Amino acid sequence: MTNQLNRVLNDVFGLRSLREPQSVAIRSILDGKHTLVIMPTGAGKSLCYQLPAILLKGAVSSITIVLSPLIALMKDQVDSLQRKGVNATYVNSSLSRQERLDRYAAIERGEHALLYVTPERFRKREFLDVIRHRDVRLLAIDEAHCVSQWGHDFRPDYGRVGEIRSLLGEPVTVALTATATRECRQDILDQLQIPADDVTNVVSGIDRPNLALSIESVLGVDEKLAVIRSQIEDRSSHESGSMIVYFSLIKTLCEFRDALAQSGHDVACYHGDLNRAERREVQDQFMRGDKRVVLATPAFGMGIDKEDIRCVIHAETPGSIESYYQEIGRAGRDGMLSRCIWLYDQQDLLTQMQFIDWSNPNQDYYSALADRLTNDNERCQAHGLEWLRKQLGGRGASDRRLETALGMLARYDVIAGDQEPGCFELKNPFDLTLAAFAGNKIEEKRTRDQKRLYSMVELAKTPEEDRQAFLRSYFA
Repeated sequence: MTNQLNRVLNDVFGLRSLREPQSVAIRSILDGKHTLVIMPTGAGKSLCYQLPAILLKGAVSSITIVLSPLIALMKDQVDSLQRKGVNATYVNSSLSRQERLDRYAAIERGEHALLYVTPERFRKREFLDVIRHRDVRLLAIDEAHCVSQWGHDFRPDYGRVGEIRSLLGEPVTVALTATATRECRQDILDQLQIPADDVTNVVSGIDRPNLALSIESVLGVDEKLAVIRSQIEDRSSHESGSMIVYFSLIKTLCEFRDALAQSGHDVACYHGDLNRAERREVQDQFMRGDKRVVLATPAFGMGIDKEDIRCVIHAETPGSIESYYQEIGRAGRDGMLSRCIWLYDQQDLLTQMQFIDWSNPNQDYYSALADRLTNDNERCQAHGLEWLRKQLGGRGASDRRLETALGMLARYDVIAGDQEPGCFELKNPFDLTLAAFAGNKIEEKRTRDQKRLYSMVELAKTPEEDRQAFLRSYFA
C-alpha cells in the first residue's frame, strides 16, 4: 500500500511527501480507523480524505461520500480534483433536474470515486434510492464544527450525521475542521455516535508562525478607511499576492467600496446580495489575479486554495475566535509572511450582539411560526420563505431566525426540510412541548454565542506578545 500511496501522492497531487499530521490521518483511515482531524486552514486537510478515497476505490460499487456545507466549496473541490484526473462529482441545489438525474445515473454506474453532498441531501428519496446501491467505503465530514452544538457555525441537519452513518452502514468516518475547542471535539464524536476510544485524534495545533497578527484600535469609519487605504497603497502588502478585507454587514461593505472607489482604488466585492454568477465571477477574478483586493463577507475564501493571500483585514469585529481564526487562516498558505489586521472598534460589538439575537429565535418566535405553519400552511407553501419571514416580523437579510427555526423543525421531522416555496409540508404535529424544547436549545446556544463574543473582547485586550498563547489556550 505504501508504494501505491506514494505513487498517487506524486502522480495525482504532485507532492513528494506528506506532512506528519497528514500521514498519521491517512494511515489511520487506510487502517480502517475512524479519525478526527484538527488542522489549521491551509495545512492540507482535504488531502487526508481525498488520497484515501482514490486508494479505496477498488470495486465499481465503492465510493467515498463527503459531507460539505457550502455549494461553492463543493464546486471548487470537485473542479480541482477533476483537473487532477480524479473522477469526482457533487449533487446540490445548483443543478437542474436533468443534471441531477444524469449525475445520479453516473453514480449508480459506479463512475465516481468521490461524491460531495450536503447532509440535507439525505432527505431526498431519489438520492437514497441511488446511494443504497453503492458501497460507501469512507464518509468524510468537512467543516465538522457544523456538527456540534458547541461549534460556532452549528447547522441542525449536521446533527443527523449519526443517522446518516447508520443509513450508510457505519463506514469508516473522518471528521475534519480547523476550529474546534475540546468541548466541540467531544460533541462531534457524540453526534457521530462513535466512542472516543475508537477514534484516532490528529490535532496538529493552531500555530501559523508566518501570520503576523495585529489588532488596531480604531474609532469610526474614517480611521478604518485610513488603515485600509494605507494597506492597499503599501505595495509590499499585496504586490506579489492578494488581499481580503472582511465585513460583517453588506451595507458597510458597500459604503467602503464607494469610499475606496472615490479615492481611485479598484476593488472587487463579494457578498450575498450578488447573484450566483456574479459571485462566481468575482471568485474567478481573484483566483486568476485579475482582482487583487476583494471586500467580502466571511463566506468568501472558504475552501479556496489560493496560496498567495498576503493580507487579511477584518474591518468589523468577527463574532467568535473560531470565525476569526478560520478567516485569517486563508492568508499565507504558501508559508510566506502575511499580515492579519483586525480593526477593533467597540461599536462593532453591538452589531455582533444583534447577530446573536437574529440567529437565535426564542420560544415566542417558535410559537408564532407554529401558528403560521399549522393554521396558514397553504399560503406558506404558495408564497414561500420571504413571505413567511415578513409575517413573523423579519428585520432584513441578517435576520436568520426563520432559517434557524425551520432547520430545527426539519431536524426533528416536523416539516419536510426544504426552505423553498411548496416545501413547508407538516409531517408531524408541532406541539408546545417541542416549541419549548427548541426554544431552550436555542437559549443555550445564545449563551454560548455571547461567551464567544466576550472571548473576542478578551483577545483584543491581550498584549501582542501573549496573543498566540491566548489562542492556544482557547483551542486546547
